Amino acid sequence: MNDQTKIDVETGRVLATVEVKKIGNSSGLIFPKELMARLNLNVGDQLYATLTPDGGVRFTPSNPDFEKAMEVARRGMKRYHNALAELAK
Repeated sequence: MNDQTKIDVETGRVLATVEVKKIGNSSGLIFPKELMARLNLNVGDQLYATLTPDGGVRFTPSNPDFEKAMEVARRGMKRYHNALAELAK
């Protein structure tokens, strides 16, 4: 696939080619500027990688562990709303 390949994301097809490059002692992914713009990404943004059930990788801007912890916290706040309101006085 060449750099000219751009297929719609909504169809689940490839939008662009991402290149892996050696950067010092690490490796980095090089995103084309069109893909960066389409995904609303900027240099320095953090993405979190999680494995999908089908063996793929999903990148998201939010930390999935934090989201799980916040869900537990929300349930606790709902369950103990009255006690927390009294403590807040």
